[in-house]
Amino acid sequence: MNKDLSRALVILGVLLALGMSAAAFIFGVQAKHIGSGKQSISVKGLAEKPIQADYAQWRIGVTVVAPSFAEALAKLRKSRPVLDEFLSKQAFDKAALKESEEAVEPNMVVEELPEGRNRQVQRGYKATQSILVTSKDLTKITNVSRAALQLEADGQPVFYSAPQFLVSKLEDIKMSLIGAATENANKRASEFAKYGAVKVGSMRSASQGAFYILPVGTETSSDEYGGTYDKTTIDKVARVVVTIEYSIER
Repeated sequence: MNKDLSRALVILGVLLALGMSAAAFIFGVQAKHIGSGKQSISVKGLAEKPIQADYAQWRIGVTVVAPSFAEALAKLRKSRPVLDEFLSKQAFDKAALKESEEAVEPNMVVEELPEGRNRQVQRGYKATQSILVTSKDLTKITNVSRAALQLEADGQPVFYSAPQFLVSKLEDIKMSLIGAATENANKRASEFAKYGAVKVGSMRSASQGAFYILPVGTETSSDEYGGTYDKTTIDKVARVVVTIEYSIER
């Protein structure tokens, strides 16, 4: 009995010793891996430049209401020449005008009920057709949009939007700014490193943040993602933000 107990204790001791040795080996490997981990620094880079819209879009159309579907469509077609005559006087190229399809739909209005409640009910049909005007002559688009105000004042059934001033080759602008923003990020990282007694190493990761097209003088937060595209002004500022992680060398 004593021999069996002694033998069991010896075996247990051997197993414990092997387990401790294995644990020590594993811990040593992990500690070595952790100790060799590289430090890094993450910075944001910003770049911007002034740009100008080089083309504009503007939409104008006719909308009418009548008791029946057929009457609404007929009324729309009768009113359409007013729009054609107006645009003809502006001397736009035919290629600059893109016509939408005629559309007729139920005309829904809000009807007030007792006790302050309301509901939507159909009152005849509404027929609509519009024309999208595209031109590189920004001044002409601006003047035509103002002239449409008088057309409405004369009682014509027209609707129109504000002009949209757009920028072509946005991708080229973005790519040029990404390079400048990356350079800016490197300068910021170097400034941090200078006061930390370290050197900036290789780039470990990079990502583009927000890309903005903004009115001149507009401020934004560099932490935002997604960006903004201003279409209301001719003079704009293009701005891009990047986030870059660099390794640190001592």
